[in-house]
Amino acid sequence: MRRFLLAAVMFGAVSGAEAADMPDFLRGSLPGGSATRNWDGWYAGGQIGYTSADIDFGHGTKTLTNFMLRNTVLQDPVSQWSLFSKNHAQSTGFGAFVGRNFQWDDLVFGVEANYNYMNNLGSSVQNSMSLLIVNPSGENPPTGHTHTYATTLSGKAALQVKDAVTFRGRFGWATGNFLPYVFGGLAVGRMDVSRSATVFYNKFDDFDVTTTTIIGGVAVNNTVHNTVFLGSNTYSQTERRNNNFTAGWTGGLGMEYMLWSNVFMRGEWEYIKFLKVKDMVVNMNSARLGIGYKF
Repeated sequence: MRRFLLAAVMFGAVSGAEAADMPDFLRGSLPGGSATRNWDGWYAGGQIGYTSADIDFGHGTKTLTNFMLRNTVLQDPVSQWSLFSKNHAQSTGFGAFVGRNFQWDDLVFGVEANYNYMNNLGSSVQNSMSLLIVNPSGENPPTGHTHTYATTLSGKAALQVKDAVTFRGRFGWATGNFLPYVFGGLAVGRMDVSRSATVFYNKFDDFDVTTTTIIGGVAVNNTVHNTVFLGSNTYSQTERRNNNFTAGWTGGLGMEYMLWSNVFMRGEWEYIKFLKVKDMVVNMNSARLGIGYKF
């Protein structure tokens, strides 16, 4: 038994000495012999990716119609109409990143700026709808009268995301050559947006007129329904803005792997949600592959 223990101790000492003389990438492959990479310092790189975006055009004409119909009884009811649908867009892209890591043992904290150009990520919509608006709030018809607005709202809208930059805080856990991480921060997107809206209405006054006729000494009431055309009107406006900068927030996760020396590769998923731009809302999911260099 003592011979077996002595042999085991000698074998362990020899194996430890041999592992110490091996290169990092070989030593890291031995059980219990992995060495955590040093991720501290500045880094930079490039990336390619695929982006899927949801563009909610729903109330894309709201502020346009609010302006056109200001101080009218139609402003509030028309503003509630959801004229457009939500569209889906897809695109490839490419970009670059630069950042700084701070490492304490296996914990890695960092800050990063990440830029991505989108290859024609956008969509457009067009629609028209008609509704009857009866005695809207603020309308004061005479007693027994009903005012009806036969209203039609039509419009177009288009949005294209040209590129986006994110400013992230990162937290990772270094293990061997791997660095899994999560991140979150601010986003700024550059977009081209356009929209137009037209509101047309015919106004009618509906009321009943009752007359009394004496027939054979008996009073007979006769009620006739009347519809009187009170007029029509048309409001129209178009708006376009190129290179509109829109803020938002970002979050996601990723993995980096040190290939050799200071060269690493990364893969990540990122979600970005932008604030409303001209009553339209955009959110994006992106998957990316990149390669970088740690200085």
